[in-house]
Amino acid sequence: MKKTSISYLLIAALLLGTIVTVTAQDAEDPMWETIMIVPDNTKLKVLEENMRKHNQKYHKEGPYKSTVYAISTGPNMGKLVWMMGPLKYSHLDARPAAGGHDEDWRDNVMANVKRVEQGEYWTGDSKLSNTDMLTEDPGAYPILFTKYWEVESGHGFGVEHHFKMGSEAIKAMEGVHPWGLYYNEFQQGNIGRHIATVSFFKSWTDFEKDWTFRKSFEKVHGENAWMGWVRNRDATFSNIWDEIWVYDKNMSGD
Repeated sequence: MKKTSISYLLIAALLLGTIVTVTAQDAEDPMWETIMIVPDNTKLKVLEENMRKHNQKYHKEGPYKSTVYAISTGPNMGKLVWMMGPLKYSHLDARPAAGGHDEDWRDNVMANVKRVEQGEYWTGDSKLSNTDMLTEDPGAYPILFTKYWEVESGHGFGVEHHFKMGSEAIKAMEGVHPWGLYYNEFQQGNIGRHIATVSFFKSWTDFEKDWTFRKSFEKVHGENAWMGWVRNRDATFSNIWDEIWVYDKNMSGD
């Protein structure tokens, strides 16, 4: 968590209740653009075909590569997440627009959806995340256990403590446990969604395996640290909720 990043300014705004000025993005922290799509269920086949063609033509590689996920749990079940990146703000100045891109998105993609929601930019915390084992192929870990964290007003000071201790415990766990920490770059009023953490799974069967996080936590921080960490979590966050995202290769730009 770098003090020069926008994510830190978000926490400062939550803590102080003030508007802060955006500063330069930390060069080593990647960012993704995401939009939530509500499909027209009567046009799903056409949407899938046209989304795939659009992404393969305009978003196949580099910072503009797109990946599509279907949300399979929670109140957003049935919606899609279109994701582009990793990228930097400077890439947005040259994002695909001309050469038929915007017209194709308007006429062949948007014509088959009801609406789009939650246009967001998420910056990953390179220091605390445990994603070094991930490859560029999203199909290697196609199931994302996404957890959203809403910071309690006036309690932003507890965020770094919570995720630093959690990160150290995850990294000390036996086996391979890719996990990412992401900050929403811009405030959204009462919507929340300030922070997201993502655990990456190869299959649904992985959910049946024992989660040894607490054992690892107590080994790293001591048995007496657990309850203090939980109390800090409960004071720092006013709301926490989960979603499962499943990679849709047919719609993505792969």
